[in-house]
Amino acid sequence: MRTLCRSLAFGLLSAASGPLLAAGAHVHGLVTVDIAIDGPALVVQVDAPLDSLVGFEHRPRTAAQRQAADAAIARLKNSVGIVRLDAAAKCEPTDTRVQAEALQPVPPGSTAPATGEHADLQASYSFRCAAPEQLKAVDLALFEAFARIQRIEVQVAGAKGQTRVVLRRPASKVALTR
Repeated sequence: MRTLCRSLAFGLLSAASGPLLAAGAHVHGLVTVDIAIDGPALVVQVDAPLDSLVGFEHRPRTAAQRQAADAAIARLKNSVGIVRLDAAAKCEPTDTRVQAEALQPVPPGSTAPATGEHADLQASYSFRCAAPEQLKAVDLALFEAFARIQRIEVQVAGAKGQTRVVLRRPASKVALTR
């Protein structure tokens, strides 16, 4: 059932946001967020240039950079700290994935794959809501967590259509159309 809900949510998101996802724009300070709602399933996908999160876009070269990378990944893996949902909706995280090739430690004795001049991080958060009709907004704590983010472009896809919102500090809430 969980897989079916995720597939439906991702399908809804892909159909609604094809041009946005295909663009793959890499702009420092800009984070894109795609939100898909399908019944009790909620999926939030974040795509950010590494520079906007940690201040560099290459494998960590110093202890300070490694510490910044580890802190960013740990912060992003805390789904309820990044994606805040209405308590009345009774949403529980079901899956969290954070991927940033350039921030992964290189095992001793191996060669690090080359990274281009731009590197991104993708995070995906899946939730299941017991009372989805009570879910009125998604509060994204990205500005709070990462000072280098200047703008968040959000696209929401749900059963009643899609909307697009641009957030600038201090705004962090995205109203949901159910």
